[in-house]
Amino acid sequence: MIGTLLTVLVVLLCCGAVYAVAAARVVKQYERGVVFRLGRLRREVRQPGFTMIVPAVDRLRKVNMQIVTLPVPAQEGITRDNVTVRVDAVVYFKVVAPADAVVAVEDYRFAVSQMAQTSLRSIIGKSDLDDLLSDREKLNQGLELMIDSPAVGWGVHIDRVEIKDVSLPETMKRSMARQAEADRERRARVINADAEFQASRKLADAASEMSRQPAALQLRLLQTVVAVAAEKNSTLVLPFPVELLRFLERAQQPAAPPPADGSADTTGTTGSAGSTGSAVRGPAADGPAAHGPPADESVAEPSAAAPAGAPTAGRAPARAGALAGATARRAADQAPASTARARTQGAPARTDGQAGPGAVASRDERRDDGR
Repeated sequence: MIGTLLTVLVVLLCCGAVYAVAAARVVKQYERGVVFRLGRLRREVRQPGFTMIVPAVDRLRKVNMQIVTLPVPAQEGITRDNVTVRVDAVVYFKVVAPADAVVAVEDYRFAVSQMAQTSLRSIIGKSDLDDLLSDREKLNQGLELMIDSPAVGWGVHIDRVEIKDVSLPETMKRSMARQAEADRERRARVINADAEFQASRKLADAASEMSRQPAALQLRLLQTVVAVAAEKNSTLVLPFPVELLRFLERAQQPAAPPPADGSADTTGTTGSAGSTGSAVRGPAADGPAAHGPPADESVAEPSAAAPAGAPTAGRAPARAGALAGATARRAADQAPASTARARTQGAPARTDGQAGPGAVASRDERRDDGR
């Protein structure tokens, strides 16, 4: 009897150990356990840790409660402005109701993936290309709402949806590149024109200020010269005032030589035209009065109507002097050299105040020929 009792006891202990091993379950911290007893769902969800079930009667299914990252395959669609694009996204979701995630849907991962693809196609058709490229945050929120609405019944909560990439055709990329380049060129030209306008206004103000202070213009010129001279690879051209050039021109004009007999030159001025008359010098002791003028020079005789001592040069009108000078030149060209010499030797020497207009014009002509 004792042996039989011991044998039965050992058998019971072994069955208990086998039962304990078969009924023991461990649920991890990020999991929850859903128990089906004879195919019927037990509403009690097993929490993390050690738990027991009835072997061969209960069936424990563990559900992961972590956030799942589900990539959505690239979907090709046509936007509202008739542009073909390829868009891919990623969905972040987690299970909030383990019993619904197991009972309400066969495979909640596959269901969420398919819902994300269809929602992404729908959001592409409702949006413009500019919205897909620039306003992605709004599209992400809309896509999240579209996926989360049916997922609530599956015990799944959509945490976040992000559009990863938008692929455009090559022709559209080139068109957008040209558009961006043209827009930047337009902005650059507008900014340049605005800068030129502001600079012109400032220059006008500066010119108005310099007009009140003439010395400021000279100071500005000197500052410009200093700025240009700082560079060693430039040639500096410094402008001179016109007044300085005129002063140098007057300084370079040759002075009239003094007369041989020491007598002063007198200059007559015509009153009507304002022109300056030529100086008339008296003959020297050994000059043309003794020996006579050269063969190619001739002196017109004074007018018989004019008195010998009356001063005529510088007082007669310019027109009368010009006519007398022309008459004297024609007479000098027709008369031979000997007659001109005889007349010159026989004629008395005259001072500048007694010389007639014809003689003054003839002497001016000889002086110009000598120059």
